[in-house]
Amino acid sequence: MALTQARTMPGVLELLPLDQIAFQRMLDVIRRNYERFGFLPVETPVIEYSDVLLTKTGGETERQVYFVQSTGSLEQGEKPELALRFDLTVPLARYVAEHEHDLSFPFRRYQMQRVYRGERAQRGRFREFYQCDVDVIGKDSLSIRYDAEVPAVIYSVFRELDIGPFTIQLNNRKLMRGYFESLGVTDPEQQTLVLREVDKLDKRGADYVRDTLTGEAFGLGAEAAQKILDFVQVRSSSLQDALAKLDALGPGPEVMEQGRAELKEVLGLIRDFGVPETHYALNLSIARGLDYYTGTVYETTLNDHPQIGSICSGGRYENLAGQYTKSHLPGVGISIGLTRLYWQLRDAGLIHTARSTVDVLVTQMDAAQLPAYLAVASELRAAGIATEVVLDGGKLGKQFKYADRAGIRFVLVLGEDELAKGVVTVKDLRREDQFEVARTELVKTLRVELEQAAVMG
Repeated sequence: MALTQARTMPGVLELLPLDQIAFQRMLDVIRRNYERFGFLPVETPVIEYSDVLLTKTGGETERQVYFVQSTGSLEQGEKPELALRFDLTVPLARYVAEHEHDLSFPFRRYQMQRVYRGERAQRGRFREFYQCDVDVIGKDSLSIRYDAEVPAVIYSVFRELDIGPFTIQLNNRKLMRGYFESLGVTDPEQQTLVLREVDKLDKRGADYVRDTLTGEAFGLGAEAAQKILDFVQVRSSSLQDALAKLDALGPGPEVMEQGRAELKEVLGLIRDFGVPETHYALNLSIARGLDYYTGTVYETTLNDHPQIGSICSGGRYENLAGQYTKSHLPGVGISIGLTRLYWQLRDAGLIHTARSTVDVLVTQMDAAQLPAYLAVASELRAAGIATEVVLDGGKLGKQFKYADRAGIRFVLVLGEDELAKGVVTVKDLRREDQFEVARTELVKTLRVELEQAAVMG
């Protein structure tokens, strides 16, 4: 019989065990920090009704959706009733609308699950990937103070992940919209087009963008175009610098003043939440898609690796579930695309293969002594030390080689001599040394060794 080639489709991240441990530990750090801030876990089904999932999406998103059909419905030519979720925000909107009367508001939820998109196969683009979202949803209203709490969550997460210095960059959609209005760019669609052009500053340069804005497609005056370029290049180096630069924008329409006031309050409160001024800044080029966010917007970048782009983004939205309920449900949140982030960090050499989740391997020298080996393992496990026992024997060198390849640092040997003397030989594969310890002191000694190993990394 011909063999089927073992292969995975493009756009998925499949890891070897020690890399999977490193990925899992990142998930654990994110989850731990979300819970520290009082967010509750939620999971939604991978499959949603198509009409629910695609209520607010455009044609481009729909082309990336994986529809789900049974063989029977395919044969009958029926339109797909189900689809795989492409993000966690639309399922959240459905979830809140469906369970609105059973939830406590403000509803503080985190969700860490896989999502699916029909991305074009290319390096670093994934069709299946983890998103780690956290949101606060209000009923009728939601204080702007929650917009300041979100950066505190971001800071806590990435400080513990310890992947290098980072900056949480903030803007406000109302401020942008109002500023554009003050320059005569009042149509929302035109504002979107202007933002798409200014987003090309880094790649094409200011001259290209200026020429485009003043060309036939946009028809802006030279002065207005320059003011837009000056606006989107505003950055701050401290809280006081940010406040001063907001004031320097000058007066504007009511919506601009609302955005400025919100941004000032949020910037001040972030400091009160304990985020150092070195870790957040004003960046008036941050937009995050005009059709979705309505107020504060965030992007987080690594200072030493700007080529990676945003590692965490989000913002304020005025009405989360307007397509599913008449209730007014404003919210604010952020998302970490962990699969892509992990891949980028590993590619940049910022994270490495983790050590095994197994602390100790008990070797087998004599099959007749297996009960003694199992007793040692049971004692270690009861003490919270993850322990594996070699059950099928073999040459000792082969057992050591297995431990080394599996990433297990400590190997125990209980041969005839050790059993007679009441000791255990402990071999540290990383330090490449070994020592004897009394059987009665084994747990205590290994705990010390493991604590030291954890500190040393």
